[in-house]
Amino acid sequence: MPAARKRNVRLEALLAEAGWSRAKAAAAFVRVAKENGATQLALVGRTHIQAWVEGTVPDDPQTPVLLAQTFTRRLGRPVLTTDLGLGVEAPDCEGDLWDTDTLIALTDLGRRDLSMDRRHALSALAYQVTTLALPHAPRWSASVGAQTRRPVSGRRVGQGDLAAVRDVIDLFSQMDQRRGGGHGRSSVVQYLTTEVEPLLHGRFATNELRQNMFSAAGELAYLSGWMAFDASEHGLAQHYFANAVKLAAEADDAPLVGHVLRAMAHQANDLGHHRAACHVAAASIEGARYREASHRERALLGVVHARTLAATGDAKGAATALNRAEDDLARAEASRGDEPRRVWFFQEASLAHETACTLRDSGHLDAAISQFRRSARTRQAAFPRTHAVTLGYLGALQAQQGGIEQACSTWARALDLMDGVRSGRTVQTARQMRQALSPYRPRGISAVREVDARAAAYLAHSI
Repeated sequence: MPAARKRNVRLEALLAEAGWSRAKAAAAFVRVAKENGATQLALVGRTHIQAWVEGTVPDDPQTPVLLAQTFTRRLGRPVLTTDLGLGVEAPDCEGDLWDTDTLIALTDLGRRDLSMDRRHALSALAYQVTTLALPHAPRWSASVGAQTRRPVSGRRVGQGDLAAVRDVIDLFSQMDQRRGGGHGRSSVVQYLTTEVEPLLHGRFATNELRQNMFSAAGELAYLSGWMAFDASEHGLAQHYFANAVKLAAEADDAPLVGHVLRAMAHQANDLGHHRAACHVAAASIEGARYREASHRERALLGVVHARTLAATGDAKGAATALNRAEDDLARAEASRGDEPRRVWFFQEASLAHETACTLRDSGHLDAAISQFRRSARTRQAAFPRTHAVTLGYLGALQAQQGGIEQACSTWARALDLMDGVRSGRTVQTARQMRQALSPYRPRGISAVREVDARAAAYLAHSI
């Protein structure tokens, strides 16, 4: 006879501490799984939880990591995979993202990302809400004190190397803005880990050149994270963002730190972690991160802060932040001074889009519709991804207010723009279209039928 399974008393104790039934634990686990793109685990139910308590070990390598994150969020303290009683060893990247040496972590992350078996290689990279409890700044740059202990290659790094890295950043940033994070992301990661990371171990003629190269590496790590975020690979994106913050800190580049924190806040807000997002957004505009930033970058930081304030119910604070962002962008347009190339895309249409999202989340739907229209009207043709998302949001509000045929017209324009775009955000937009159209399908409205079919076809080719 096969040996009887041993009851998992550790998992049972965690369930008791959380005050969860098997069904509630399963529902919480599924939310975390979906957030991390683990759709294969979306059908986990109370019977699975019960089976794990009775000693069954789950087959999917992501299950222990996501379950640990589920309990971490519920209990408000770190819960590791080794605490679950599932017989797994702690993965080498589990734990605090801020404590590891930046270059070692970056190399390991890139190796996992480019692995032939990505699902297993990335199984430990769950999105961690605890990472949003930002440490004090000295810990972000802990690797600065360790730089003298890193191996230094004999290669001399010059201005030409820096210019080449910046050219690559520009190229892929434009591709991301136009076609989505699903295009070329592996090439960005390959370049970061095999070409740029070795340069950081090189010999620099001046400390200024070294700092500039670390800033460029930070921008490339940020871009890798942003593209992963856009592709809905949230755990992976968060790891790149954390590395980008630490590279920027090592370069003593406060505005770049703020820029990356702004992205982390944007991601957290989109995932529903609104209070944590507001905390990170506030950190992005602290001190030199805002003071030393260009006017255009200040406007970008400000609109994300406004969105997080609106999401947490602070409509007055959101309005104040939006007004300041409007002023900052107006100053940028008036001065035409030197600006970091990473904010080249943030113009009137971008501000209007974020303003509309803030107004929508504050409950001002008519004003939000007006701003979405302003964004669509002023958007350049070079930005089909964001334009499609803007129109998707606009159509959703039109449908919410009863204008379903008007919404279908708007959504049809959005679907036109999605051709050739590979983005998790456009995929989500198409899903939201179909969800909003669901009550109207039985009514035989031709516009509904056409848009629904087109959205379904887009999803079938994008997932």
